[in-house]
Amino acid sequence: MAHIKRQAIPTSWPVTRKGTAYVVRANADLEKGVPVLIALREMLKVAQTRDEVKTALNDRNVLLNGKPVLQEKNSISLLDVITLVPSKKNYRLELNSAGKFELVEIKEADAGKKVSKIIGKKMIKNKKIQINLFDGTNFLSDIKCSVNDSVLVDLKNKKIEKCIPLKEKTKVMVFAGKHIGEKGSINSIDKEHQRVEITSDKGKLTILIKQIMATE
Repeated sequence: MAHIKRQAIPTSWPVTRKGTAYVVRANADLEKGVPVLIALREMLKVAQTRDEVKTALNDRNVLLNGKPVLQEKNSISLLDVITLVPSKKNYRLELNSAGKFELVEIKEADAGKKVSKIIGKKMIKNKKIQINLFDGTNFLSDIKCSVNDSVLVDLKNKKIEKCIPLKEKTKVMVFAGKHIGEKGSINSIDKEHQRVEITSDKGKLTILIKQIMATE
């Protein structure tokens, strides 16, 4: 289905509940990001209509993590980088304190890297280790890291640059649950119950490990 009812869109999407009955459906997990159409038209306001967005994509004027975007329903995932070629502006998809997605302008020097959470690891042929990330991408890497750690990805060279371990004092963001959008640092980790205690602007919070991502 190409569309979703406006009343059924995730609360993290910065889209009003009033308006047309339907909005475009992202071609990936709805909770993990927003469609390119929503990003360009509603968030950045660099286009007014769907046709204008399609024209920009056909002209290869929009890049996602360094690659041209070809469909307006393609999903921009959390911490992805979107580049507007004509203006040479770069934006990263983040979550604000209200739990809404927002596109934050970043420097060109920062546009070639991205942080993502490790959600799985497995050994494949020839004893190579495949690392599966939160955004759906996979890498073959011998870097020492564990599930729930994060990695810094070099988008240009398509490789993992370093591991960001989930440990005490690590900075994290909350991307799901009632505290979505909160940021802070880890005080303690309860591995038995798979949760952490973090210190944020709201004080000390207890969050499930599956709802947080190590960022630095």
